[in-house]
Amino acid sequence: MSDDEINLSDLSDDELILQMHDDLYDGLREEIEEGVNLLITRGWTPYDALTKGLVAGMTIVGADFRDGILFVPEVLLAANAMKGGMSILKPLLIATGAPRMGKMVIGTVKGDIHDIGKNLVGMMMEGAGFEVRDLGINNSVDSYLAAIEAEQPDILGMSALLTTTMPYMKVVIDTLKEKGMREDYIVMVGGAPLNEEFAKAIGADAYCRDAAVAVETAKTLVARKHNQARA
Repeated sequence: MSDDEINLSDLSDDELILQMHDDLYDGLREEIEEGVNLLITRGWTPYDALTKGLVAGMTIVGADFRDGILFVPEVLLAANAMKGGMSILKPLLIATGAPRMGKMVIGTVKGDIHDIGKNLVGMMMEGAGFEVRDLGINNSVDSYLAAIEAEQPDILGMSALLTTTMPYMKVVIDTLKEKGMREDYIVMVGGAPLNEEFAKAIGADAYCRDAAVAVETAKTLVARKHNQARA
C-alpha cells in the first residue's frame, strides 16, 4: 500500500501521530490539517495535538536540519505544513488558555531587507510551541521598542545579513540598557556574518547559527529565566 492510499481516519491515535510526523517531514500541509482535525474530533486537547503531533514532528525536522540531512527548502515546506495545523489549533489554544513555551518578537534590523533566515527561525519557533510576533524587515529601534511594550515577550530576536547593518543590533541593545529594560528580555541574534564574539561584544544573550540552534537556545534560556523568576 503506497503512502497516498493511507486513510488517516483508519489509523489508531498512536499510528496517526507517527504518520503526522512523517507528513510534516514531507511538507504535506493538507494531510497535517486533516490529522489535526481528526485528533480534535477524537477528543484530544488542542495542547496535546500541538505538542505530540506538531512540535514533536518539527523537533525531528529541526534535528535533521541541524545535522545537514534536510536543507532550507525542505524545512520551509515542513514549516508551511505545520502552519496549516497551527491555523486550526491557534484559536482552540487561545480558548482553552493552553500553556505556551514562551513568546518571541523577531525582526530584521534597520537597513536590511533579508528575511529567509528570520522567517525560518520564526516558523521553527512556532513549531516548538512559542508564540511569535514577526516584525518583518528594516526595523528601527522604535519599531522594536513598540513591539516589546505591546507584546511583553520573553525573547527579542534580531537578524542581519549585511556586515553594514550588524552594528545596528548594538544600537537596539544599548537603547534597552538606557531605558533600564535590558534585563527584562532575552536577546538572541543571528545572520550569516555574525559569530559568538560579535554577539558577546554587543551584549546579546546568544548567537544562533541557524533556526535549529535558535529553538534549542530559546528553550534553554526561557527555562532558566522562568526558574530564576520562581527563585
